[in-house]
Amino acid sequence: MSNNNSGRFIGGLMLGATIGALTGLLVAPRTGRETRQILKKSANALPELAEDLSTSVQIQADRISTTALRNWDDTLDRLKEAIAAGIEASVRDRQAIRNQEVEEESDSEILPQQADT
Repeated sequence: MSNNNSGRFIGGLMLGATIGALTGLLVAPRTGRETRQILKKSANALPELAEDLSTSVQIQADRISTTALRNWDDTLDRLKEAIAAGIEASVRDRQAIRNQEVEEESDSEILPQQADT
């Protein structure tokens, strides 16, 4: 049963392809010779088209690469500035904490002396 359906499908496919090919030949706007000449010219133009496309892709890739490098340099500069600012803030905070600790130590030393007097 399955083979019968497969055979019908293949037969229908072949019939459809044949009808399509015949219809194409009957309604074609050009003769076979003209069509072959157009196809030959198109095939001869393909290498030049491929070269133009390759050149265009290379130019775009160079542009993208240049832009990416410029963006990377800008990002790197901003990152360096941010790290420097972070280090500077860390040093200031560390100094402030040390100053606070020194003040607390001196206050704790003064308090017992005042209690003695």
